[in-house]
Amino acid sequence: MNLLDGTPPKAPTSLEQWRLLTFFGFVGLIFFIFILRLFYLQVLEHENWLSQAEGNRTEVISLAPQRGVIYDRNGVILAQNEASYNIVVVPADLPADDGEVEEIIYALANLTDQPVSLGSIDDPLIPCGTNLGVRQMIEVQNSFSPYDPVAIQCNVSRQLALAVKERAVDWPGVSVVVEPVRQYPTGSMTAAIIGYLGPIPAAQEAELRALGFVPNRDKVGYGGLELYFDELLRGTPGRRVVETDAGGQILRDLEPPIEPIAGENIVLTIDARLQSAASAIIEEELGLWNTYFRDLPRSHMTSGVIIAMNPKTGELLAMVSWPTFENNRMTRFIPAYYYEQLLADATKPLINHAAGAELPAGSVFKIVTAVGALNEGIVTPETVVQTPGSITVSQRFYEGEAGQNREFVDWNRAGFGQLNFYGGIANSSNVYFYKLGGGYEGEIPEGLGICRLGTYARAMGYGSALGVELPYEVDGLVPDPTWKRLSQGENWSTGDTYITSVGQGYILSSPLQVLVSAATIANDGAQMRPTLLRQIVDGEGNIIQDFEPDLRWDITKDPVIEHYENPQGIGACRATGELTTVDPSVIDAVQRGMREAVTYGTLAERFANLTIAAAGKTGTAEYCDQVALANNRCQYGAWPSHAWSVAYAPYDDPELAVVAFVYNGSEGSSVAGPILNRVIQAYFEIKSIDTQLGLAP
Repeated sequence: MNLLDGTPPKAPTSLEQWRLLTFFGFVGLIFFIFILRLFYLQVLEHENWLSQAEGNRTEVISLAPQRGVIYDRNGVILAQNEASYNIVVVPADLPADDGEVEEIIYALANLTDQPVSLGSIDDPLIPCGTNLGVRQMIEVQNSFSPYDPVAIQCNVSRQLALAVKERAVDWPGVSVVVEPVRQYPTGSMTAAIIGYLGPIPAAQEAELRALGFVPNRDKVGYGGLELYFDELLRGTPGRRVVETDAGGQILRDLEPPIEPIAGENIVLTIDARLQSAASAIIEEELGLWNTYFRDLPRSHMTSGVIIAMNPKTGELLAMVSWPTFENNRMTRFIPAYYYEQLLADATKPLINHAAGAELPAGSVFKIVTAVGALNEGIVTPETVVQTPGSITVSQRFYEGEAGQNREFVDWNRAGFGQLNFYGGIANSSNVYFYKLGGGYEGEIPEGLGICRLGTYARAMGYGSALGVELPYEVDGLVPDPTWKRLSQGENWSTGDTYITSVGQGYILSSPLQVLVSAATIANDGAQMRPTLLRQIVDGEGNIIQDFEPDLRWDITKDPVIEHYENPQGIGACRATGELTTVDPSVIDAVQRGMREAVTYGTLAERFANLTIAAAGKTGTAEYCDQVALANNRCQYGAWPSHAWSVAYAPYDDPELAVVAFVYNGSEGSSVAGPILNRVIQAYFEIKSIDTQLGLAP
C-alpha cells in the first residue's frame, strides 16, 4: 500500500521478467562464445599459433657456399671465385641526428661518384642500380627492412673499398661487404667449354629454395661445364636460425649455425696451352682466307671447330668453337643487349659447335664406307676400280622399277683412272666410294647398301650422342628407309645410297663424331668415350674421382655390326638379329689408306713440312642452310661447301687425333688441312718443351 495515497504497489509484469531473462541469456551466450573461441585458440589451435609466433621472431638465414674451381690438366685456373667489394648501408645503424646522416650521404655519394638524389622512393630498389640516388636507396630500404644492408655500389676497386673501410669508423651504418664473383681467367678462349652462370630460373626456384639456395643471390650454370656439373660445383648452403625483433634486427642465434659446404673442384683433360694455340690458329687462318676472298662474290668463312683428342684414352686436349663469346661479361649479371646480340648472330656463338652442331659430314664419312665395304667383301684391298670423272646410274625408288638415269660426279672432274682400296682413300675419289656404297653394273655387282652403311656408321660413332660432359650434345642423323618415309614422305632411292656413301644427302654429324670415327681407326678399332673430365677434387686437394678411360666398344672384338636380309633397304632395313665384328686387317688397310693420303694424296701438299708421320682424311661437304638460302647460294650443281679434315699422329703409335671444320670453307684440303698441320705441330712442340723441363708424364 502506498503510504501517501493508500493505493497498493504494482506487481512486476511478465513482460519485465522476459526482458530480464533475455538480457541474461544474451550475455551468457556472448560469454559462451568467447569461452568457446578462447578454447579453440588456446587449446585446439595452440600448436598452430605457437608456430606462427615462433615464425614472427625466428628467421632462417641461408649461408651461401663457395662454388667449385675449374682447372685444366696442368692446374691452370679456368673458372674461379674472386672477391668483389660492395659498399653497403644499414639504415638502422645510421646516426639518429639527421644532419649527420646527410653528411654521410653527401660524402658517400662524392666518394662513389653516385648522385645524392635521384628518382623517387616509389621507384623499385635495385641493389647497385643506377635508377636511384644514395638518399632514395637508403629511404626505400629503411621503409621495409631497416636492419638489412642495401648495396649502394658493387664491384668497386680495392682502393675504394679500403678508403670506405677507413672512413667507416666515422660513418656508422656504412661498411664494405666482400662477395665472391665468378671469374674466367681464360675468358673467350674456353667459354664454349666452361659456359657461364645466370640467375636461378623460375622452373628451378622451388627445388633450389628447398635446398637452401636463394634467388637473386645464388646463381646456376647456364651453359658448358658450369651447367653440366652444376650440382657438383654449386656446393651446399649453410643455415643459421636467429631470433629477430619486430624491425628485423638479429638478437641471437637460436641454434648452432651450420656452415656451408663448398662445391667440388674439377680438373679437366684440356691443356690450356694447346687450347690457346688452336684458338689462335683457327682465327688467324680464317682471317687470312677471308682477306683473300674479300673482293670475290662469295660469303666469308664465318665459323669453325678444332678438337684434339688422345685416341687411346678419349681425353679431349683442346676444343675450340669459333667465334665464341666473352663469359666474363656475364659474371655479375647477363647484359640484355649483349645476350640478344649473341642470339641474333647467325654463327650462333653460344652453341659449342664441336658437340652441338649437326653438319653434313662430306668425304670424312668415307672412312665408314671403306670399313664396311672391305669388311663385307665388296672389294679387297687390291681390287682395281675404274674411277672416271662421273658415272650415270639408274635411280630407283622401288624394287624392279626401271628408274631414271642420274649422274654422280667426282670432285676431280678429270677422274683418277684406276684405283685400288688405298688409292681410293688417299685420293678421296667420289666415284670409287659411289661404287662401294651403291654398286656398279659390270664391276661391283652389289654395293654395301644403306642398311650396312648405317650399322657401320653407328659402330664408328655416328647417329647418337657420345656422352661427352657437355649439355645439348647432338645425336646427328644416320638415315634409313624407314626414317625417310616418315620424315620426307617418300621411299628411299638407290641415289640416296650413292650420296650417303660419300657423306652427303641426309646424313648429319657433329665434329666430335667425325673425330671419334677417325680415332677409332687410329686406336686399332677400340672406341673410347670422349671426355673433358680428368678429376674431381675436394677443397683440400683430395681426389674424389680419378680419370679412368672408358671403352665404348672395340669393333674388332665386340659384335656391334648388324646383318640384314636386304642390305639395299628396299622398303625397310630388316635385321636378322645376327651380329659380327670388323676384321683387324680391315683397320690396318684403312690406316694405310689414310697414311697414303698424307704421303701422296689429298693432304700431301699441306703436310709436306710435318716431320712427324701422320695419317688423315680430307672432306668437302656441300650444304644448303638458311644462311646460304638467304644469300641465294643454294644453286643445284654449285652449292656452297664446308671444309673438313681429320688426322692422327704419330702414325705407328698415335697419341693425338685432330679434326678441323670450317663453315663455308669450300675445300677441305686447302682450308682445313693447314689448320690440322699447325695444331699437330703445336702439340708436339708443347710436348718437347715439357720433356726438356722434365714435366712430360
